[in-house]
Amino acid sequence: MGKQSTATRQQNRRAILDGALAGVISAGVLFAVAQLVAAFFGPVASPLTSVGSTFIDFTPKWMKNFAIATFGTNDKMVLLISMTIAAALLAAAAGVVARKSLKAGSAMVLGFAVVMALCIITRAGASIFDLVPLLLGTAAGLWALRYLTPPSKVKPHPADTPVNTSPAAAAQPVPDTGPSRRSFILRSAALAGIAVVVGIGGTVLATTRNAVNTVREALKLPTPKTKAAALPAGVQAPVEGVTPFVTPNADFYRIDTALIVPEIDPSSWKLRVHGMVEEEFTMDFDELLASELIESYVTLTCVSNVVGGNLAGNAKWLGFPLREVLARAKPKDGADMVLSTSIDGFSASTPLPVLQDDRNAMLAVGMNGDPLPLDHGFPVRMVVPGLYGFVSATKWVVDLEVTTFAEKAGYWTSRGWSSHGPIKTASRIEVPRALGRVPAGKVSIGGSAWAQTKGISKVEIQLDGGAWQVAQLADEASVDTWRQWSYIWDNAPAGTHKVRVRAYDADGELQIEQQAPPEPDGSTGWHSITFNVT
Repeated sequence: MGKQSTATRQQNRRAILDGALAGVISAGVLFAVAQLVAAFFGPVASPLTSVGSTFIDFTPKWMKNFAIATFGTNDKMVLLISMTIAAALLAAAAGVVARKSLKAGSAMVLGFAVVMALCIITRAGASIFDLVPLLLGTAAGLWALRYLTPPSKVKPHPADTPVNTSPAAAAQPVPDTGPSRRSFILRSAALAGIAVVVGIGGTVLATTRNAVNTVREALKLPTPKTKAAALPAGVQAPVEGVTPFVTPNADFYRIDTALIVPEIDPSSWKLRVHGMVEEEFTMDFDELLASELIESYVTLTCVSNVVGGNLAGNAKWLGFPLREVLARAKPKDGADMVLSTSIDGFSASTPLPVLQDDRNAMLAVGMNGDPLPLDHGFPVRMVVPGLYGFVSATKWVVDLEVTTFAEKAGYWTSRGWSSHGPIKTASRIEVPRALGRVPAGKVSIGGSAWAQTKGISKVEIQLDGGAWQVAQLADEASVDTWRQWSYIWDNAPAGTHKVRVRAYDADGELQIEQQAPPEPDGSTGWHSITFNVT
């Protein structure tokens, strides 16, 4: 009896593991087929992409803040990995249930498919045809689940029991007519291999079918009518390790809501300008490039940047002034906001006066001498000096609606963040690194500070709680960019030391000392680090 009980438990455990494996492999088949078919439709038709994008849309503020603070620009990779794990767990559960009831397991799969369908059909620009990849993938997944699940073990009906069969024998289950253990392993391995090949093929096909990057590489940007002023010779602080004054495109921070980067052919790009204007119009890419473009160095900052954080970057941008776009549209009295919308549905609410004044707010097409990188908004994005990106820096922009703050709200504003988003004066220590080690003697300290549209007039540092010392400022490129600073500490003694930094804007106003988190309108506080002199 004990041996039978042990054997039964082992058989049950194996059945659970086999069911979980069957569910995971079936899910792999589902997503692989859907990914392959989605290559012929577009990113929105990919179930994982649309589910992930929907999750981002409904992410609680605290979770979004935690993700950016913890993972930085790797937040989307972490989300994809988390989604994959969650999908595998749900699929495993469906597979285990299917071992007892194929109908129940299949119903679970269909339930998940309905949720994914809702995520797809509610994405910006989606149509009913974008459900085709999911439908075909679901059909393939259900077939795979059936293929890997043996028929239910049932006891024979009393009427079917032979007369001379003992009650004990009659109570035994009918031998399993499904695949043997070896057959199950072979089937599982075969389907898993097929799913991997199909999934990779779909990803490669989606990449090769879209030649946007090839178009971007061949694009020749026009010469701007107004070129950026030459950078002063002393714009870079003379301290090794300080961030380059101009951030290379590959190193520029990326924070947005796009799980998969939109790929827009410039020949199909159009910008609609409408709302509370006297003249609505549509502009295409050729018209934009033929306009009188300007070039300007502008530092961008994410509102999620913590004190001392790295979510800031400086680049030379090429674009068409937004004040000229609005002058053509002629906003009506009462309008006070422009709602910019991306092709993927993201929106930002920007104060209208900011886009009409003489700052170099623009529809940017170039970044550091090249066409915009795909993940930074190609072919067109907004760049607005002095405002955090969540209310101004719309990438892949396709729509400008002149309206009011009372009537409309941007993506993050509708989720509890502020509506106007002016960048706050900030400073950070970049050298030495926090908890770093430096040799005793002369210690170089350096970093960056910014107060966009005003400029930095002074930076001070404090060593080990002593008197504040004035740092040496690098040359200023413009009030729209960060300004670097440095300080040489002679005869630094061995031991652990603490340094703090604070900055003043051009009006002499000191940056806010009180520590505050990014939500809802940007972090504040004086940056400090501890380092060791050895």
